[in-house]
Amino acid sequence: MKTMRILPVAMLTVAFTVTPVLRADNCAASQATSSPAASTAAKDLVAVASGAENFKTLVAAIKAAGLVEVLQGKGPFTVFAPTDEAFAKLPPGTVENLLKPENREKLVAVLKYHVVPGKVMAADVKTMEARTAQGQAVSIKVTSEGVMVDNAKVVKTDIVAENGVIHVIDTVILPKS
Repeated sequence: MKTMRILPVAMLTVAFTVTPVLRADNCAASQATSSPAASTAAKDLVAVASGAENFKTLVAAIKAAGLVEVLQGKGPFTVFAPTDEAFAKLPPGTVENLLKPENREKLVAVLKYHVVPGKVMAADVKTMEARTAQGQAVSIKVTSEGVMVDNAKVVKTDIVAENGVIHVIDTVILPKS
């Protein structure tokens, strides 16, 4: 382990341990998006996600939830972004039901559960809980096999946008009822 750093996240100060396992170049799915970080830094989180081939469902959900302007805002935000394949793992009909106007409140809650206020890069992560924009805490575990966010594995890290960072996950995480 390397040295400890203190970074502000939301209204709390949280200590993070540098963990080399989390680096994007060590990630098994480092080709999950086609845009290199250098070219995404001048775009907001929504533009970065919209430009990637594997976030079509996520972008559609963000639009249906009315969260485009929020995620284009100043931030910074850390987004745990499920891929299209992650959404496909949900029971049949789940995505379609969430996208219905009458389920907008639930969709907003699910999407906000994937967002942590502040910009947390992979090298700054340690096993912890982080308060989400939805209000509940998400569990982040660092293991020898990588990082887990609740029951989702982080498959690509540090996709930098001008107002935050995206970490790609392989499963949609859901807030506790």
